[in-house]
Amino acid sequence: MTEPKITLQPLPDDWQRALAVVAHPDDLEYGCSAAVAAWTDAGRDVTYVLATRGEAGIDTLDPATCGPLREREQRASAAVVGVDTVEFLDHRDGVIEYGLALRRDIAAAIRRHRPELVVTLNHRDTWGGVAWNTPDHVAVGRATLDAAADAGNRWIFPELAAQGLEPWNGVRWVAVAGSSSPTHAVDATPDLDRAVRSLLEHRTYIEALTDQDPEAYVRDFLTETTTATGRRFGGRPAVAFEVFGR
Repeated sequence: MTEPKITLQPLPDDWQRALAVVAHPDDLEYGCSAAVAAWTDAGRDVTYVLATRGEAGIDTLDPATCGPLREREQRASAAVVGVDTVEFLDHRDGVIEYGLALRRDIAAAIRRHRPELVVTLNHRDTWGGVAWNTPDHVAVGRATLDAAADAGNRWIFPELAAQGLEPWNGVRWVAVAGSSSPTHAVDATPDLDRAVRSLLEHRTYIEALTDQDPEAYVRDFLTETTTATGRRFGGRPAVAFEVFGR
């Protein structure tokens, strides 16, 4: 007999700055943009950092063409949910390596933006044991969890302090979207339409991904995922996170 799933708790809201770190354009839009819209509507600051420009994500487009196009789509997508600052770390799409270089880049971003909440995407090998995760997601998610601690230790990556990036030990939570073991959620009801519009900004990628009408595909996907989460969150459509306190 399977164990009953736990009821999800509201994500803590006593914070002002968040930094979202993921591998590719569209990762946040598939994962949690309705939550981001709710946060920016409440006056909180959210910044996006992407390890790559998604340049290897569309088979029919050369990376030199694809990268700038997906960057433009990501900036437009972020703007829909109130995010003005989008940074790219220029790791290579598809072959991101977990290691010191990636941890250092993310720790530098944390020191630069000084968030209380860090958001990333599923860092485990699978999506709930159903589908295999990509190496890029695993590497960036794991490195983000590690970098949240690295950022506060002056003896790890001391060269960052020499560059003017003083240690920041103010990260209080890391919230992992797309986790198969969520603990918390954010009500998606007020911002689901904006989440749909945000994901639709990745139209070139979506049109390469599916033969469905892009708007129908996006709306169906986000409605299904938020409704499923809502069954564990008082019946309200919601975005789920696995939250690690620090």
